[in-house]
Amino acid sequence: MPAPQRITGVLSPVVTPFKKDLSPDVDRFVRHCKWLMSHGCSGLAVFGTNSEANSLSVEEKLELLEALVKGGVPASALMPGTGACALTDSVRMTSAAVRLGCAGVLMLPPFYYKGVSDEGLYRNFAEIIERVGDDRLRLYLYHIPPVSNVPITLALIERLLSKYPGIVAGVKDSSGDWSNTKAMLDAFAKNNFDVFAGSEVFLLDNMRNGGKGCITATGNVNPGPIDNVFRKWTTTEADKLQAGITATRTIVQKVPMIPALKAIIAHFGNDPQWKTVRPPLTGLSAAHEEQVITELKTAGFSMPGL
Repeated sequence: MPAPQRITGVLSPVVTPFKKDLSPDVDRFVRHCKWLMSHGCSGLAVFGTNSEANSLSVEEKLELLEALVKGGVPASALMPGTGACALTDSVRMTSAAVRLGCAGVLMLPPFYYKGVSDEGLYRNFAEIIERVGDDRLRLYLYHIPPVSNVPITLALIERLLSKYPGIVAGVKDSSGDWSNTKAMLDAFAKNNFDVFAGSEVFLLDNMRNGGKGCITATGNVNPGPIDNVFRKWTTTEADKLQAGITATRTIVQKVPMIPALKAIIAHFGNDPQWKTVRPPLTGLSAAHEEQVITELKTAGFSMPGL
């Protein structure tokens, strides 16, 4: 099986629905993923930060991943998060993703130990690549220092690219710092290295500087308009379209993002079970939920076909 074609465009780190007993709700998960794919997402970065991925076991993630493929979501549209603190967990998840034919994997650094060196991080990523041992692997580094506190530096990217060209395929930059994304683009965009912005707020700038799209939390609820910016970024209306998706993002991120996304899906899909999060997270307060929903409705927001 050849390596799948690389994904470009809008990817959503899909929120994970839970049943009342806090087990993953496979049916709701598959339905939401299919809705996303039919309403603007080019791909799905399942098991990302907003998926509550680090509250899921490897077994739970593998069950969900296999259910997606069996449920009709093409593996070639999937970029599952496979980075873990345990090296063997990362290898197991990554190997499974490659065997299924996923377009790539999005890999956190091992984030528990802080202050580690680039040498240590290089050894981690290199060891995973070597143990997976498959040229079909497309590894996207996940830079999210506000959460992980373990940055992925330009020097580390350069070293990995030099050793594993083609396999090390790109990065998601969730630093929230456009200057950092721009530095990645300037250094590596011409080296077959795909840079995805971690928020649609930077989508237009990313595209204008050689980027490939965005992997964004609000892709869970606003995929169509975000995709419209991606598809029309060279047109005269691009700046106006960008302003629209930035405004929606501004509303959603006023409150904790993960429970906000779930509350929005619950409201517009008329399905209260979607509000459930796994501890230690908690749902939105009634006041915050009313605030977000009211502001979105005032702005004309909708989720057609949900």
